Parts: sequence; structure tokens; C-alpha cells
Amino acid sequence: MPLRLAFGRPSSFGAAPFLRRVEGTIPPEMATQSSWVVVGLDNGGNKNNATVLDPAKGSLVDGMIETPSRVTEGPQIAVEALVQAFDSILERTGVARARVRAVGLDTPGPASADGVISSMGSTNFAHEGWRGFDFRGALEARLRLPVVYNNDGNAAALYAHHLCFGAEAARHSSVSAIVGTGLGGGVIEAGRIVKGAAGMAGELGHVHIPMPGLLAEGQPIPRCNCGFDGDAESVASLTGIEKNLLPYWLKRYEGHELARAGSLAQAAKLVRSLGEKGDPMARRIFEQQAMAIGRLFTIAANFTDPSAYFVGGGVVETALEFREWFMGKVRENTILREEQTRAARFALVPDLDMAGARGAALAALEHATRL
Repeated sequence: MPLRLAFGRPSSFGAAPFLRRVEGTIPPEMATQSSWVVVGLDNGGNKNNATVLDPAKGSLVDGMIETPSRVTEGPQIAVEALVQAFDSILERTGVARARVRAVGLDTPGPASADGVISSMGSTNFAHEGWRGFDFRGALEARLRLPVVYNNDGNAAALYAHHLCFGAEAARHSSVSAIVGTGLGGGVIEAGRIVKGAAGMAGELGHVHIPMPGLLAEGQPIPRCNCGFDGDAESVASLTGIEKNLLPYWLKRYEGHELARAGSLAQAAKLVRSLGEKGDPMARRIFEQQAMAIGRLFTIAANFTDPSAYFVGGGVVETALEFREWFMGKVRENTILREEQTRAARFALVPDLDMAGARGAALAALEHATRL
């Protein structure tokens, strides 16, 4: 029996306002309240995105509300930038600060469960000041409000899970792989994020995957920014394209137009559009990325056996033909038992531009109910 695939736009779970599809996850007693709200803050390498969630009305923000994140300037400046994003979203929605009960924060990982950035650093946090920095604690002290932390992959995974399963979210599990500058991810069990003892659960990009059959003849073992060789992110990420895949494939496609792009960083950003157009080299690169994600999902199938596998990122925010081709390649390389094939589904992470902020808001909402 073929595995169920959900193609279409990333918002293919439905265009209804945020939480209308997950209203069953909000307790009835909360849905009648309108005295308080939560704020979701999505921190990225370049921009912060913010949203406000009212238990009675749902999201008060339909689209992205972005402000500069300034993370390259160090943690102190970045914290102030988040405070500005917080103030701006309240002003934009006309919500008084006194109504905010909790704030959800997501950032790129790796970081601890309490929002302390890894001592090894991070792809997006190159400034030395970030190593071991307590991001959640610093923002909480600055805002004087409870701040609930998740990494960006976990936040997006939580949003995808709840929007997909709605009132049944607590009865299902899922695994998400989100391709961006790095490879984010999230593991959801019974509707909640699995964080692990040190908060490093769901760092799917740094799971080692088998390389035989994935790499072409003479292709070097790819190296990740984290220091690992042969993990999923070293292949399935924009950084992986720039540092590992393009240098190899440009030598096999002499005279390719990307060789004249000026730099590997600029060329890497153009691979997706060429892939949509059917460029042979670009398709070969994305085939390797799909194989990496499929092998990652195969590993996940044997330790979580999830109800759903979600794929997100720019690689699936493309034309229908390319999305179907890419998702098909992911499925071909995900080896499941017959029973798992009947039970599981593949789908795209919906509304990816807002998934982080909305997932962060959902986590804050859950926390706020216990205050």
C-alpha cells in the first residue's frame, strides 16, 4: 500500500486562520477567556518574526511581521532587538502589555532545553559571545515575563503537528526535518516536543546517516559546521550545498552557469531555482539531499515510529512539480515496514514563514494555562 503523501502548497492543511484547525487542542475553559494573550517570537539569523495568540480569538496576526534580529552583533544587542520586536507586535495588534501572560521564544539550535546556546556555538550564532549564552534567561529578565524556549525546528514541528492532527494531536507523534541554512528538526510525542535531558533532542541535522550509495564516485565525505563528518546537515542544508555538494558537482559539470556566480555562497542560493527548472546538476544535488532526509527518516522510524514525517524549508516552497519530485525522492529513500507504511503519512510543514513564531506561541499557550 503506498504511503500517503500530502503535496500542494505548504499551507495545504487549510487556509483557515491559525488555531481554527487546532481549536480542539485548546481546553474549553481557555477558549472562553479573552483577558490574556501570549506572544510568539521567532529569532533567525537575519530577522525576528512575531505573533500574538489570543485563546479566545486565535492569532491576531495573519502574516509575517519582521524586524532585524542583529544576532551577528552579539547577544546583548540581539536581546534588545527581540524586545523591540515584542513591543512592535503589541503596538501593531493594539494589545496592552499587561495582558501578556507568557512569551514563546524560538531560536536556531543547538541549545539546551532552557535556552542556553551550545558551548560549541551554532551555524547562525558565530559571534563568540553566544557560546554558552543563556538566551531565554536574558530575554525573560529583560521582559519580566515568563519565557518558554524551543529551538526553531522544534517550534515549527509543533505547529505542523497541531495543525495536521488538530484535536487528535495528543494521540499522535511526528518527526520534522526542515531544510534551511542548517537542517532543523523536531520530534513530537503525544502532541508535545521531546526535548531530552540536555535539551538536544530533535537535533536531526547532526544525526550521522549512511553515506554509501548517497555519495557519487570520488565524492568526499561531507563535513558539517558542527565538526561532524557525514551527518544529515552536511548534505541537506544550504551550508551543505555551498561547502560540500557544489564544489564536487561543479567539477563534473564543466562550464555550468553557476561557476560564474562569483562565489560558492551566491551559487548555492541559486541552486533551488535551477532545480525547479530541471537543471541536471541542481537536480542531482537535491536528489542527494532527499536521499539524506529519507535515510534520516528511516533511522527515526526505528526509534520513534511516528504517525507523520514532515519536510519543510525552501526546498519545498517551490513549484508543484519540483515539490512532488523531491518528496517522492524522500519517500523512495525512507525504508519502512509494511505496518508503518499503512499507518504513516508524509506532508509538508505548512505556513513555514510563520511556523516558528506560531509554534513558539503554542508552547507559551500551554505554559500559560498552568500559571
